Amino acid sequence: MSQRWVEPDGILADVRVGLTGGIASGKSTVSQILRELGAVVIDGDALAREVVAKGTPGLAQVVAEFGEGMLGPDGELDRPRMGELVFSDEGARRRLERIVHPLVFERIVALEENAADGAVVVHDIPLLAESGRAGTFDAVIVVDVLPEQQVERAVARGMAQSDVRSRMASQASRDERLAIATHIVENTGTVEELRARVTELYDELRG
Repeated sequence: MSQRWVEPDGILADVRVGLTGGIASGKSTVSQILRELGAVVIDGDALAREVVAKGTPGLAQVVAEFGEGMLGPDGELDRPRMGELVFSDEGARRRLERIVHPLVFERIVALEENAADGAVVVHDIPLLAESGRAGTFDAVIVVDVLPEQQVERAVARGMAQSDVRSRMASQASRDERLAIATHIVENTGTVEELRARVTELYDELRG
C-alpha cells in the first residue's frame, strides 16, 4: 500500500489502522515502536482500565451492577476477581461490556479528534478479529507468530501452560487473524529485525 488518504476537500486525512495479535505475539512491542515513530496509538485495553479507575463514574456503575465485593481494599476494581467472573459467565461479561464499551468509545472519539491532520492513528485491539470491526479501518496490521512460540513466550513470562492454551482457545485462531490482515508483521526474529519491519511499514502507511 502506497496511497495516502485524502478527504474530498483536499485535506490529508488520518490513516486509521487496526493492530492485533494473539497472546505473547509481540503486539505490545509493535505498538510501542509505532508510538516511538510518531503514530497516535489508542490502546483499547488501557482505556478500558482507565474508565473504571478509582473515583470514576465507570467504576461506580460497575459497583452498582456487580456489588462492592468487586472492589479491592484500596477501593480499586479487583481485576482478577472480575476477570474470573466474566471469563466463566457470558451474561456477566455482556453486562460489564454494556458499561465499559460506551465509555471507551467516548475516549476513542476524543483521542481521534485531537490527532494532528494526516496522523497515523493506530488502534491496538487484541480481539479485533473477534469483534467484526476490521473493515472499519484503512489498514489492519496482524502481528504473527507460530502458536507454539506463543506458548513458549507466555510460559517464559510466568504463565502456566494450561492457562496459555486456554486463553488461546478462547481467542480467534491464527488463520482467522491472518484473514483480516492487510499487513502482516512476522515476529519470529530479533527485536532489531522487528523494529526494522515496523519502521518500513510505518513509512508505507504515511505514504
